[in-house]
Amino acid sequence: EHIEEAGVHSGDATMVLPCQTISPEVMERVIEITNQVALALQIKGCMNLQLAVKDDEVFMLEANPRASRTVPFISKAIGIPLAKLATKVMLGETLKDLGHVGVAKFDHVAVKASVFPFLKLVGVDSILGPEMKSTGEVMGIDKNYGAAMYKAMISAGNKLPLQGGVYVTVSDADKADILPLVKELHEMGFTIYATKGTSTHLRNNGVPVITVYKVAENVSPDALGLMRRGEINLIINTPTYSSGSRRDGYMMRRLAVELEIPFLTTVHGAKATVCAIRRARQGDLKVRDIASYH
Repeated sequence: EHIEEAGVHSGDATMVLPCQTISPEVMERVIEITNQVALALQIKGCMNLQLAVKDDEVFMLEANPRASRTVPFISKAIGIPLAKLATKVMLGETLKDLGHVGVAKFDHVAVKASVFPFLKLVGVDSILGPEMKSTGEVMGIDKNYGAAMYKAMISAGNKLPLQGGVYVTVSDADKADILPLVKELHEMGFTIYATKGTSTHLRNNGVPVITVYKVAENVSPDALGLMRRGEINLIINTPTYSSGSRRDGYMMRRLAVELEIPFLTTVHGAKATVCAIRRARQGDLKVRDIASYH
């Protein structure tokens, strides 16, 4: 399951296995569609199927009769060498003969996080979209989703804070969804900073917040100044489409890259990150060799 919504390139998306937010009914439909497509296309070997879910309805984006970059990640996560099995099937053996029938069973969580080259590519905006920007990936694995997510995030170079300041500036469409996450960050002891529109919404809903001004307003405090002084340790910024906000957002994201401050540009990414921070603050994160999970 991709953490980000459809529209972010699959090579850039954060992925989790098994799915965390999809209902059992929808998963049954996903498996049903997968079987129907594979059989109808008479595929022997690997098939890459991309599906999107909206309001519990499943849409098929594309099907490719080949492996994908996700195969090594899934193979490591479930302990089954999928490429080797697919090759044997293509050469005439059956899954039944190979002892692999049905859906793989496992009791841990694996998260794939992408590694981005933004620090080296001066001027490139870090907003994710349909064009792939990542140059590598890492995997976090644990019995607990939050722990697996935290391991993946820090392995990808995101210095997730366990305390400090969080700067929040989101579009109007995201204000309702971001509220419970910001409340949770406040309860964990983080200082919340936000732009005028976002801070008004948060304050009206009982979250103590410090208002931060846009650069063009020439009023202190502004986000870039706070970032340079080390008072902001995490940024939640979902893009808005007015020219001023877009310019400020770009400047802030570039500075965040240069100062190595983790930034989140989707509500779903923020939700996963808050879950990871909550688990990390509990301590006792275990490091185990991957073979011990299988």
